[in-house]
Amino acid sequence: MANFSPGLILIVGGLLIPLIHGRARQVFMLALPLLGAIQLFGLEHGLHGQVAIFDYTLTFARVDKLSLIFGAIFLLASFYNTIYGLHENDTMQQVAAPVYAGAAIGAVFAGDLITLFIFWELTAISSVFLIWARRTAKATSVGIRYLIIQVGSGVILLAGIILYANKTGSIAFDRIGLSDLASWLILIAFGIKAAFPFLHNWLQDAYPEATVTGTVVLSAFTTKLAVYALARGYAGTEMLIYVGIVMTAFPVFFAVIENDLRRVLAFSLNNQVGFMVAGIGVGTSLALNGAVAHAFVHIIYKSLLFMSMGAVLHRVGTIKASELGGLYRSMPVTAVFCIIGAASISAFPLFSGFIAKSLTLSAVAEGGYVVAWIVLVFASAGVLEHSGIKIPYFAFFAHDSGLRCKEAPANMLIAMAIPAFLCIAIGIFPGPLYALLPFPMDYQPYTASHVLSQLQLLLFAILAFAVLVRSGLYPKEIPSTNLNTDWIYRKGLPALVRWLMAAGSTIRRGALFRAEFRLERFIAQVYRHHGPAGIMARTWSTGSTVLWVAVLLGVYLLAYFL
Repeated sequence: MANFSPGLILIVGGLLIPLIHGRARQVFMLALPLLGAIQLFGLEHGLHGQVAIFDYTLTFARVDKLSLIFGAIFLLASFYNTIYGLHENDTMQQVAAPVYAGAAIGAVFAGDLITLFIFWELTAISSVFLIWARRTAKATSVGIRYLIIQVGSGVILLAGIILYANKTGSIAFDRIGLSDLASWLILIAFGIKAAFPFLHNWLQDAYPEATVTGTVVLSAFTTKLAVYALARGYAGTEMLIYVGIVMTAFPVFFAVIENDLRRVLAFSLNNQVGFMVAGIGVGTSLALNGAVAHAFVHIIYKSLLFMSMGAVLHRVGTIKASELGGLYRSMPVTAVFCIIGAASISAFPLFSGFIAKSLTLSAVAEGGYVVAWIVLVFASAGVLEHSGIKIPYFAFFAHDSGLRCKEAPANMLIAMAIPAFLCIAIGIFPGPLYALLPFPMDYQPYTASHVLSQLQLLLFAILAFAVLVRSGLYPKEIPSTNLNTDWIYRKGLPALVRWLMAAGSTIRRGALFRAEFRLERFIAQVYRHHGPAGIMARTWSTGSTVLWVAVLLGVYLLAYFL
């Protein structure tokens, strides 16, 4: 079998989808990730698909344990995402989704920075159509902002690559570290896609405005591609520990007061990626295994949560917590799947989040990062509150909103059943996942101390939520707009530009008035001397003229001799 990136199958196949119609199109779409998986498992370790361009060699298939595990989960997500969207007949989404997934897989297998850049930009261009496919004015403007930021990340990456290649003479995508401007630019590019603090707002802006299926697809690839890139290029960069813990902590406060449940999950996504970034910053084999395992299971349970909320939006037309409640009566199966996803993201024992998050917490503790460990424990309790409890509680229970609808379509339920099964299976039998991780290890997540400490944390968080709700201290679910740092460029900067333009217009009008006034005075002076009645317009006698010529000549001679 030829050793080429499985992502090429999805990219080429996705572009062919408009040529296929009816049931054959659905079969073809489902076949693409399956064919990609066959290609993936046939790959041999090493560098393949190399092409020489000028003085550089591009590598389209660098195969090792790190690229293989990310490629595998991306293909799995692409498969059940395709099932989830089978009820839709939207060519734009049907083309964009596999091309986007294929581009992410292509970036994972890129063995050099130029190839990474090519697929990096393709993920941006293809994914924006999943937002525009909603076909609303707001989705259009959000998509434009999203595209500017994502393409901007690529431009910064390209600038870093040029400087890096100029300094080192190499474009190999290996460990980069922080040493110069080039390495900082590349880190910033990765940080934008990973949604670092103050670079994160595109995520909460864009994901909730995508289509029902589009949001599920978006949640799987962009940020996890950035996690892969950070693990490949910046493992052991201590600064990432502190970036990661900030990422885990600040979304908790936003998610508590957020009314849009898909936006709550977007903030939760920030929180979870923060655990991965912190693990990469620690950089030990245990910490990197934890970051990779967390990315793997996070794609699964986050997809499940977005799927369940997408099913609610599909059936009742709203995803506002203030307008939902009591849907367990109409959508009991979806509610069960949502609870499984909530238990997984909260790291309940016997669910997938528990066996992955424990790796990172253990690595941080072993590294002696006490403050970081405390913040991560706090964030673990926070994620239970806003994703583990808030999402299922306000969507399916809480007060009865009176909404009655059908259960989610069959294809949605089948799609949700796959990640729900995996959340439980991986949580009970973590061995197969641990075997796929980049570094060999002998780790037992189900020790008495770990299980008991995690249960204590979870029960404390549940008790705190119950007390706050019963006492009326929990923030009310009300229609609102919560300000984020994107206010700076969405509202603040446009307002500043308008003020500057208005101020500039006032200054311009004042300058023009003064210039006109002075010009009029100058013309009046000229007219007074040179007009028909002016002194310079009179008829002078020959004698007077000779006298003035003599005077001027005398002045000239005096100046010359002096």
